Amino acid sequence: MTAPDVTVVTAVYNTMPYLTRCLTSLVEQTIGRDRLEVIAVDDGSTDGSGRELDRFARLYPGTVKVVHQPNSGGPAGPSNRALELATGRYVFFIGSDDYLGPEALERLVAAADRWDSDVVLGRLVGVNSRYIHQAIYAETAADVNLFDSPLPWSLSNTKLFRRELIERYGLRYPEDMPVGSDQPFTIEACVRARRISVLADYDYYFAVRRLNARNITYKSRHLERLRCAEDLVTFVAKLIEAGPARDAVLLRHFTWEIAKLLENDFLRLERDVQDRVVAGVRALAEGYLTDRIRDRLPIEARVRLAAARYGDTDHLLAVIRQDAELGIPPAVVDGDRWYAGYPGFRDPQLRIPDAWYEITDAAADWIARLDTVSAAFEGTRALLVTARSPRPDLPELASAVRLGAGDVTGATVSVVPDATGTTVRARIPLDRLLDGAGPGGELRTVQAHVDAFGTTGVAALRGARRPVPQRAVLRRGARLHVLTTTTNHKGQLVIAVAPVTPRRLMARLRRRLPLGGK
Repeated sequence: MTAPDVTVVTAVYNTMPYLTRCLTSLVEQTIGRDRLEVIAVDDGSTDGSGRELDRFARLYPGTVKVVHQPNSGGPAGPSNRALELATGRYVFFIGSDDYLGPEALERLVAAADRWDSDVVLGRLVGVNSRYIHQAIYAETAADVNLFDSPLPWSLSNTKLFRRELIERYGLRYPEDMPVGSDQPFTIEACVRARRISVLADYDYYFAVRRLNARNITYKSRHLERLRCAEDLVTFVAKLIEAGPARDAVLLRHFTWEIAKLLENDFLRLERDVQDRVVAGVRALAEGYLTDRIRDRLPIEARVRLAAARYGDTDHLLAVIRQDAELGIPPAVVDGDRWYAGYPGFRDPQLRIPDAWYEITDAAADWIARLDTVSAAFEGTRALLVTARSPRPDLPELASAVRLGAGDVTGATVSVVPDATGTTVRARIPLDRLLDGAGPGGELRTVQAHVDAFGTTGVAALRGARRPVPQRAVLRRGARLHVLTTTTNHKGQLVIAVAPVTPRRLMARLRRRLPLGGK
């Protein structure tokens, strides 16, 4: 019997009803079921997912293979079990709540064969406003490098891998990592690969944010995430020798996994947990956060990591409260150098180097930092956004100030300075927010654009300190869309654009109705 071209691996744990769409998208692939093998490992599901897998196995006995096992606590064990059974020339991993475009596997395999690629990425699309970093999908490329491309920002395992590469290096998932276990696998595959390719010509993979938000990544705890971040960093350090290549990968981990431990929700942790997180982050920063990484970090992450490295928990709390409760700190101008005036700057006891606070090369971005005062829908025509800068001299420094959401620029209504700052008001047209919105909707970050110092500074608006979500319903053709203003995990003002689907409507009704629907 001829080996299939591709084995699709999915680890399953309580993903109904999303699982049905996932499996349907696989068995209906244009590559044909004779070239396809699906191995699904049920990791002790209790919601009927196991029965649904068995149903597909009965319907497609030559294609769908199911393994049932007791719950292992994460996707690593089921993924490894499937890899032991895989027979395809290539292996593709899919989350059991996600789904593929109809031509995805056919296109991916054809590209891998054409270019002799060991790893192929196909463009990912977020569904239900799930955020997907898009930089790596800017264009189709036969050959990309892990160390000089945006690939480190797209390290999920949702890619096509040559199985011979996997077996040659014995690549497997670390089963002691409940979160992020796909990243060591993906990183090593990309380091070992002869060629990595990217396809940006089609929507290959639809990554779903569950409406019930029960994905393990959404609910994992700080100490658990800290341990996984420690495992990731030490893994990279062992795999890649110190230098620019290692820093290119670790930049992602310090910006994302590690900095996320120090976001505003850190304030709500118990003190013992706060102290342990600070100690863990300090050790990582002292061991691996080079000056090259530091200088490429966003200012908020940089200052918080500096607080953990050089200060203590109380100092870090003061820095976070500055952002979460007090607003944008002042800029300190010293000659031709600009610095962010966060707590700890030039504190003689902390002795944190000025470089951790410097914003000279991003001064325009700094003065573009505004706090949201309000965001109110004006019927179905526009969103009126009022924002505040702490700089009374903003109109003198900037030749123009604009607010926008994604690629939609609003009309500036007024820029009014006073003794303590400047108030900016702008209207963002709602109909244009629907342009380009995919079937799963999208999330648009509201940003300020400021023309100053010979360049244009851009910064996301801070969300209101006491956010009250606002909603508007727009019709385009026969479809309704819900637009919602809210704040994201970084505390930034965002507009969620989501089509009204029967599934979304039922999920909202279930949240609002008491048990029994009465």
